[in-house]
Amino acid sequence: MKLQMRFFVRAASMAALVSISCLPAIVKAQAAVDAVEQQDIQARTAWRETMHQTVAPARGCFHATYPSTFWEEVECAPAPAWRSALPLARNREQVVGNGHDYVFGAPAGSLISLAKGSFPTVKGVTSEKSVGVAAFGDGGILGTNEYTLQVNTNFYLGSAACAGYKNCVAWQQYVLSTNTPVSLTSAKLTRDTEVFIEYWLIDYGVHNGRNICPTGFIDSGEDSLGPGDDCVQNTPATLVAKGQLPITDLASLTLSGSASAGGTDAATVTYDGEAYTATVVNSYTDMASGWTQAEFNVFGNAGGSEADFNSSGVSITVKVAATDGSSASPTCVAPSKDDGTTGETNNLKLGSCTATGGRAPYIEFTETN
Repeated sequence: MKLQMRFFVRAASMAALVSISCLPAIVKAQAAVDAVEQQDIQARTAWRETMHQTVAPARGCFHATYPSTFWEEVECAPAPAWRSALPLARNREQVVGNGHDYVFGAPAGSLISLAKGSFPTVKGVTSEKSVGVAAFGDGGILGTNEYTLQVNTNFYLGSAACAGYKNCVAWQQYVLSTNTPVSLTSAKLTRDTEVFIEYWLIDYGVHNGRNICPTGFIDSGEDSLGPGDDCVQNTPATLVAKGQLPITDLASLTLSGSASAGGTDAATVTYDGEAYTATVVNSYTDMASGWTQAEFNVFGNAGGSEADFNSSGVSITVKVAATDGSSASPTCVAPSKDDGTTGETNNLKLGSCTATGGRAPYIEFTETN
């Protein structure tokens, strides 16, 4: 019996020694796997940054898949009849948007050529619903997972596209929408996620009851404040995903807008290992000559609607980085009636904002419920 016991003890001891001797190899193997995964994460992050900086070769719709940095032309969806809302005076302190937002302000004398928005930290987001707002006639595309990401320019007074009309201002929105009308002639909804640019000439010309807008624009009627009409149009849309991307994917999305004098303007979105872009000629708004502020956030889906997040526990960090030809620190333009250019909102409340200069200047702020 004692002999058997000794045998078992010795066997157990040998097994333990073998197990312990294998530990360094196991640890090394796991470390190697972790290193490879980290390298892949860094490579994908660098690739996404490259795609936001890489201009598509022509006007149209394009797609790229990691690790390729070549924009491949794809079939465009028709220009959607999606319409944003201009900001109105209302209780801005209760929501983000509608003129109540932190905005990236370029240093004096600098012009923005590219602005990129992302969400470095997203906590507690489980659901979202786009709801109508009475001040905007309860308009918009309403329901669960109905939202937009928007990079919005300032209102540019003096744009060459305004053809000398002194009250006219140009405005441009780079939009990712989780649902859009099928086309300008059909109100049927795609139920797909698309990226496109909406471009405006506000208070253009002198209203005369007829279409007075320049070629490439739709006359949406008399401006509420001035003598002219509001002229608007969208680029054809690039399909990002069949179906609506859920709000729980928010941290995976980055949207940028660029403007190039004499060239093309582009709305670009990256989502995991995919990149999508839609472009339009800059001459429609001449925004490259007057882009000094950039707004970015998640909002309701068109028509002045509001993105309502789940009732509690939401905390989001918003980052707006821009290329403005300067390494100086930008300005966190404080919320006021004159800052932020979209009428859409979300139901979160703004926290603090910090501005950082350097090779890629940015502002970063928080919003919670």
